[in-house]
Amino acid sequence: MQSLLAIADPTRRRIVELLAVRERTAGELVEEFDMSAPAISQHLKVLREAGLVTVRAEGQSRVQVLNPDGLGDLEDWLEKTRSVWSRRLDALERELRAEDERNAKAEKTKKSSS
Repeated sequence: MQSLLAIADPTRRRIVELLAVRERTAGELVEEFDMSAPAISQHLKVLREAGLVTVRAEGQSRVQVLNPDGLGDLEDWLEKTRSVWSRRLDALERELRAEDERNAKAEKTKKSSS
């Protein structure tokens, strides 16, 4: 789950968000942050190794591109997590409804015995 580890860092998440809007050179990305070009390059390297970003040569420039296929691992993980939470939340809802019914019956019994 290298992609999940890669976006655990807020700078890398922001880079992914920026690249989702449009492709950018590393220099354009550096302008968006208060950090050095080598630091941004390290973040881009992690994102590339995780398969989230690819690089395309365009003349002398290297354009950073978000790789939609790299998001597949994240989507799979989110789907698994969603299904677990969905089942748990459904069970919680059933329990809360049952508790409400028990409380309503107890209140009704209390009123009728008064």
